[in-house]
Formats: sequence, structure tokens, C-alpha cells
Amino acid sequence: MRFYDNGNDEVWAEHMIPDDYQGYPGVVHGGVQSAILDEIIGRVSLIENVHHFMVAARMDVRFRKPVPTNTLLRFEARREHISGGRGKAAGKILLPDGSVGTEAWLLLMDLPEGVRLRGTEAALGWRVD
Repeated sequence: MRFYDNGNDEVWAEHMIPDDYQGYPGVVHGGVQSAILDEIIGRVSLIENVHHFMVAARMDVRFRKPVPTNTLLRFEARREHISGGRGKAAGKILLPDGSVGTEAWLLLMDLPEGVRLRGTEAALGWRVD
């Protein structure tokens, strides 16, 4: 997936999830939806500083409608606040008609000191465009 941000408080992506990731026929597995929301929501911490990785301390997911496979979907996340090593952000999966398929909220925290990356992003294949 490719992620984009507005330079302020939002991250988004568009992606088609193949049948390999279905839970029920033609429906994206809930765990896959949660993983994608965890990823995109967590990226709000990188908007102002590409080295400020945060992790989810708590995640609340609401599955509103079936999310179809093999369909172009939009994923959006918005930062509510980040300060003092903690933050809160929300995200959603939008269906082609604009309705919300799934939504989630994350409480974020800074990575513990012992697991922070120290210039190894390139070795992991990570790139910031």
C-alpha cells in the first residue's frame, strides 16, 4: 500500500484487497481490516516527523458493513492529538459508495527506548517519499 498525508493531521490510501484475504467469500477478513487500520492510523505520528514511530496501546474496532474483496477501497486516518509520548487517532475504511465499512480508534504511545529504530529503516526496505 502507498500512504499519503496532508502535511497536518490526515493519512489516506486506496487499495484493492484480493480474495486471498477474505474471511467469508467476497468479504475481507476482520483481522486484515484491523491490521490495515492499525497501520494507517499509526502513521499519523509520522506526518510531522518521519522518525516518530508510535505503537498502539489500545485499539477499538467497529465493523459496520461487510468490506468487499477485489474492490477499490479508501482508508483514512485522522490524528486527534499527540503530546508527551501519547496520542489518540481514528480511522475508517470507506466503501465505494462512501459509506463506512469499518472504523477504529487507537491510543498511541511512543516506542519503548529499547526497540526504537536507529537509522535501520533502509535495511528494512522502508522508504519515505
